[in-house]
Amino acid sequence: MNYDTFVDQVARRTRTGSERAVRLTHATLETLAERLTGGEVLDLASQLPAPLQLVLKPGPSIEAAQRFGAAEFVARVAQRAETDETAAREAVRAVFTTLREALTGGEFDDVVTQLPRDYRQMVEPALTPGASVLRRA
Repeated sequence: MNYDTFVDQVARRTRTGSERAVRLTHATLETLAERLTGGEVLDLASQLPAPLQLVLKPGPSIEAAQRFGAAEFVARVAQRAETDETAAREAVRAVFTTLREALTGGEFDDVVTQLPRDYRQMVEPALTPGASVLRRA
């Protein structure tokens, strides 16, 4: 999936314009990068368009994932995107659903397995049948 399609999908799902969708996508991916191990961040980045890869680049010594729950994830996204937590939660769901479409099934599964159970409410919409219309094989 190319960058414009990714942003358009997030914009459609969040019912916002492209500029806002970019901000929400970057905030979500930056936060996700903090929550994943460095190796998984690199694997994830390798399947995304170049502008999104830049958002996901881990620091030189960041192999360990930070441990924080879904509520903290949403709070970080809200702060980064300068929005309220309700809008941030919807954005996170939209980005996860779009990631599901953009990534191979195995890579998306690898990402999801690194997240604790309390993330389920944000990730499950991406797992529903029909959510991955553009999914790559």
